[in-house]
Amino acid sequence: MAKIRAAKGAPYARIMGVGGYRPTRVVPNEVILERIDSSDEWIRSRSGIATRHWANDEETVSAMSVEAAGKAIADAGISPEQVGAVVVSTVSHFAQTPAVATEIADKVGTRKAAAFDISAGCAGFGYGLTLAKGMIVEGSAEYVLVIGVERLSDLTDLDDRSTAFLFGDGAGAVVVGPATEPHIGPSVWGSEGDKSETIKQTLPWTDYRVGDVAHIPLNARGEVKFPALTQEGQAVFRWAVYEMAKVAQQALDAAGISAADLDVFIPHQANMRIIDSMVKTLKLPEHVTVARDVEHTGNTSAASIPLAMERLLATGEAKSGDTALVIGFGAGLVYAATVVTLP
Repeated sequence: MAKIRAAKGAPYARIMGVGGYRPTRVVPNEVILERIDSSDEWIRSRSGIATRHWANDEETVSAMSVEAAGKAIADAGISPEQVGAVVVSTVSHFAQTPAVATEIADKVGTRKAAAFDISAGCAGFGYGLTLAKGMIVEGSAEYVLVIGVERLSDLTDLDDRSTAFLFGDGAGAVVVGPATEPHIGPSVWGSEGDKSETIKQTLPWTDYRVGDVAHIPLNARGEVKFPALTQEGQAVFRWAVYEMAKVAQQALDAAGISAADLDVFIPHQANMRIIDSMVKTLKLPEHVTVARDVEHTGNTSAASIPLAMERLLATGEAKSGDTALVIGFGAGLVYAATVVTLP
């Protein structure tokens, strides 16, 4: 039997740089209220959201990703040619193939880096981070670009009172590279497919084929309704608050630290009430900085954690070297949590 040579990677991995891109258009709750019977006070009390960003025609999934990636690469102090792999998490790139990651890898300026998309909803950044760490330790790449990007305005039903106010657009990126000490803790990730119906797309794309027009719903104005995201709000809320707090604690335990050791908590920016409830359940000390980017960015799914991370570092609310707990959770239902050192 031939002996296969093992790859030699770095002993550990770390986040080296972070970048973000928010579309130029800022959408206040007043715009949302043009289509639903609600109030600014109700939206804020239910979600904590005051504004969100919506992309224009030029701010595509690819274009936003390239902007965020360029900032992350510059922040990491490396050149694009050093990036060996590009992992893009998104549910709003509507071409089934090719993966948008290949286009991004080219436009960023990598040298034919490995590139692929993943679909893990709001846990996508955590999934990508776990994959990147594995590549670096295994030796298949020295630097990995991980991007979370969404144009959820394309998947929002503006007539749905329960979800119209939730979603925003944007891209967040990090560069993951080699380290001599652990800076990304063990990942606690998984799925609960028996709950997949709680967050889903209203219709599969196949229903929009010619011949299936009878299945296509119309809105009150007689217009064809594009597939949108829908969710069972109360069921998702309970799952996020109670079950994800347990996952977050498991990530702390796996990393060998306590809540008192944390400097920063960056949960998926789904809902302010969920964030506040998790802080309470985890009994986080007052010194821990908590990301609440949802107020001004809305729920950007896979982009929410890196965007929140980028804002905290940019505003000085968090600093390089801080210890942060990150956790994403959403459609699938899927989740991923880990402890990281901020770049």
